[in-house]
Amino acid sequence: MSKSRYTESQKVSILKEAGAGKKVKELCRKHGIPDATYYNWKSKYGGMDASDLRRQKELESENSKLKRMYAELALENAAMKDLIGKKV
Repeated sequence: MSKSRYTESQKVSILKEAGAGKKVKELCRKHGIPDATYYNWKSKYGGMDASDLRRQKELESENSKLKRMYAELALENAAMKDLIGKKV
C-alpha cells in the first residue's frame, strides 16, 4: 500500500474546511486533490475529530492483536485434537 501525501489529521482538517462553507471544487484545487478523493475521505473520515481518529487507530490495532491471538489458539487447538485423535 502506498503512503498518502496527507495524514489522517490533515484529511480531517480539509473536510472541516468544506464543512465551514468552502466549495468542494475550490478546496480540491487548493490542496491538489481530485473530487473523488475528497468524497472518499468524506465517507471514511466524515464527522470525525482528531481524538476519534486516534481512538479508531487504537481499536484497529487491538482488533488485529486479538485476531492473531485467536488464530494461534485455533491452530494449537487443532493440533491438540489431531494428537488426541491419533492416540485413541
